[in-house]
Amino acid sequence: MQGPASKKGPRVNEDILEEEVRLIDETGENHGAVPIAKAIEMAKNAGLDLVEISPNATPPVCKILDYGKYKYEAQKKASLAKKKQKTVDVKEIKLRPGIEKHDYDVKMRSIDKFLNAGDKVKVTLRYRGREMAHQELGMEVLNRVREQFAEVTKIEQMPKMEGRQMIMIMAPK
Repeated sequence: MQGPASKKGPRVNEDILEEEVRLIDETGENHGAVPIAKAIEMAKNAGLDLVEISPNATPPVCKILDYGKYKYEAQKKASLAKKKQKTVDVKEIKLRPGIEKHDYDVKMRSIDKFLNAGDKVKVTLRYRGREMAHQELGMEVLNRVREQFAEVTKIEQMPKMEGRQMIMIMAPK
């Protein structure tokens, strides 16, 4: 049987509705199965709370500890985990079939920077006007990009035409 549905987190002190619990005191010593009244009394004598750690065990495992400190530590751990997680963004680099060497090198440095940061890179090659008649020029540019980053990337999407643009997606290995 659960406590109030509106309350989140483990049940504490009088919210624990079981008759018997497996008790671990503040020093970490296991007292085995103990009646709930005795467990709550031991917690109050220690000036701490009785917190249900493992509600699904039979009997449920409860520990004597400072509930406020327990909640604070759990919140701190959750925020640290959230801070450390990295979202993978998809960065886009736009090229043209007749790109000059220096412009190409600048774009490649940007791709390198994005890949080192752990992001995916979407390379978009846009055709304008009569460039559509020479799609092989664009394919050569994308193949050059693919070969340049072959050791550090895996190609998630091979170059394919979508309207007037050719798209390729690379992800860091």
